[in-house]
Amino acid sequence: MIIFGIDPGLAISGYGVLNYIGNKFEVIDYGAIITESGEEFPRRLKIIYDSYMELFKLYKPEAVAIEELFYNKNVKTAIAIAEARGVHLLAAENSGIPLYEYTPLQIKQGIVGYGRAEKKQIQEMVKVILHLDTIPKPDDVADGLAAAICHAHSLKYADNFKILKY
Repeated sequence: MIIFGIDPGLAISGYGVLNYIGNKFEVIDYGAIITESGEEFPRRLKIIYDSYMELFKLYKPEAVAIEELFYNKNVKTAIAIAEARGVHLLAAENSGIPLYEYTPLQIKQGIVGYGRAEKKQIQEMVKVILHLDTIPKPDDVADGLAAAICHAHSLKYADNFKILKY
């Protein structure tokens, strides 16, 4: 099963594409969509949308696992990130790919087994689970891979997670 994991963001959106066969992972690709702060906001959203549409077309994932937003004290920043996250969701929906949403706590539990794990622990476990030589950078990339791993580990329990279908 090809799983596409996303850590949604406006400036940096990390992603990871994994093939999950049995209980084994094959890393297909990972990276980040980066938009510059100097670009106009609608242009940044278009870059994100177009980039994910191309990636979905290229890799043909069977599922998209996306991290839910966490609370941000800066309301203006939270709104901008939420709008960008909507573009991520729209790209998957327009591609006809089932969407699965996971909280940061669920992702941490799925990777480390502890919902309050530190970011460094998540990154190290992503490296170990996927047999990578180094921790993927920037951090958002490791988070995108973590979302995909979490979904793979949750497949037998998928009914317990929110499937974004409208």
